Amino acid sequence: MAGVELALAFVIIGILMLLAEAASPGSFIIVPASVLIVLGGMGMLYPDLLFSWWAPFAAVVILVPMTLVTIKLYQNLAPPAPPETTVATSLVGLTGVVMSEVSPNNLRGKVRIAHDSWSATSASKTVPVGAKVRVVASEGVHVRVEELVEEAPKMA
Repeated sequence: MAGVELALAFVIIGILMLLAEAASPGSFIIVPASVLIVLGGMGMLYPDLLFSWWAPFAAVVILVPMTLVTIKLYQNLAPPAPPETTVATSLVGLTGVVMSEVSPNNLRGKVRIAHDSWSATSASKTVPVGAKVRVVASEGVHVRVEELVEEAPKMA
């Protein structure tokens, strides 16, 4: 009779762990909970199994596929995504528009690049508001830009 009581305890603990997983998803409680529920079910059918050397073997046989299935499930729920924050080094080569005049050796200039404003300085000359610029370098939390010069169409 002790085997059935232990099996029932496994099932109850497993269910409580699944409820805890539902309350705070992502904590990976689902794997041990599933193992306990399956072991409890097996223990109810075969009470002597829980007190034999087969119990740890059965737990491992259940644990490995449940772990792999759970990892795949979590990967499908939250697929890898690029970082949502932008760092200055990722801006090199991008173009933007001057929002506040950009001067050499002066960080008061502002440029808008992909919906974000960045402090900016220029390498050699002052760049007026509204000019298109390209990021040539990043230094900490500001960028160094150069003005994009649009070429006039050539007459043939």
